[in-house]
Order: sequence, then C-alpha cells, then structure tokens
Amino acid sequence: MAGPNIINSLAALLIITSFFVIQAKHPQRAALLYGVQSFVLVLVFTVLAFVSGTHELYLWALSSLITKTILVPTLLYRALRHFDRVEPLASSFSPPVAIALAALVLVVSAALVAPINLPGAIALKPALMVSLAHFFLGLACIITQRNIIKQIFGYCLMENGSHLTLALLANQAPELVEIGIATDAVFGVAVMTFFATRIQAKLNSFDDRELMTLKG
Repeated sequence: MAGPNIINSLAALLIITSFFVIQAKHPQRAALLYGVQSFVLVLVFTVLAFVSGTHELYLWALSSLITKTILVPTLLYRALRHFDRVEPLASSFSPPVAIALAALVLVVSAALVAPINLPGAIALKPALMVSLAHFFLGLACIITQRNIIKQIFGYCLMENGSHLTLALLANQAPELVEIGIATDAVFGVAVMTFFATRIQAKLNSFDDRELMTLKG
C-alpha cells in the first residue's frame, strides 16, 4: 500500500500548489510555481508507472518533464518578465475565500468519486478526487478571474487536473497515455500568452473587461 499512499500524498501537493499559483501576485512567480506543480505531476506519473506496471506512463512522465516542467514555465517566465513589476496579478478571491472554495470543490469531487469501484482506482480515490478538484479549480479560475494571465494559469491547472485523471485510469486503458501526451498544453499556452502580451501592449492592462473598448 506504500505506492498508493505516495501517489495520494503527491496528489494532495497539487492542490496546495494550485492555491499558491492562483494567489501569486507576480506572473514570473506564478510561472515558477506552476513548474513546481508540474514536477510533482511528473513524480505522480513515475510512481504510478512503477506501482501499476503501466510502462507507457514512464514515457508520459518524460514528456511532461520536458513540456510541463521546463518548456511551458520557461515560455511563461520569459514572455511575462517585462510585466512582472508593471501590473500585479490581483486575485478575485481573498486567501480565506480561495481556501473555502478549494474545500468546497474537494467535497463535491469526493461525492463524485465515491461511487467509482474500478479495481485499479479504489486505493487511489483520494488522488482521483484531487484530480477532479484540480480540474474544477482551474475552470473556476478561468471563469471568475478578470486578469487574462490568471486565466491562462487557470487553463494550465485545469489541464494538469485532466492529465492526472487520465493517468490514474491508464492502468485500465493504457491508450489514455497517448491521448495525454497528444493534448499537452504547450501550443495552447504559447498562443494564449502571445495574445495576452499583445493585449497588454495595446491596452496597457491584462483586465479582460478592457477588451470592451475594442468594440466598434
């Protein structure tokens, strides 16, 4: 049972790092925190591969190490370095509200995971709960945050959550590994970051409400 316990503990770290990414005031710090979170995800993939014997997950771990842990954080860090001191990333939620939201999402995710009885997933239900919560937190960040950069990080969090869900089920369907690798965030983050920097250069703001000034 040591393997599932390690996986569940690492998954819990993902929620903690998500909180820090969402609450980060500076773009570069958020990029570094996302890199840390992605490295934790790589560790989850590696332990899952060892415990389940799903060797395809080692390839996914390597792919995620290169893309999620190195390429995406580097892309964000370099693209946003000029704005790190220009416009702090104000969050729509205070820390207490963010913690309460995370707790609520975890409760809802636990209720959704409870009926699952797949043989390979029973011991990993806490990690599966976290993966769903991670997805919903990223989605909530995209919907509620007015700052475009926050929305990009919300997409990154949501994508990490979906990949963790796929990985936890990969021992039941190894082909999910191919889906996970094929849907990595690099291209999407690159495009969104490009448009975000262009918007900031044009409007001198990352607030998506400022886009209304472009009407007409």
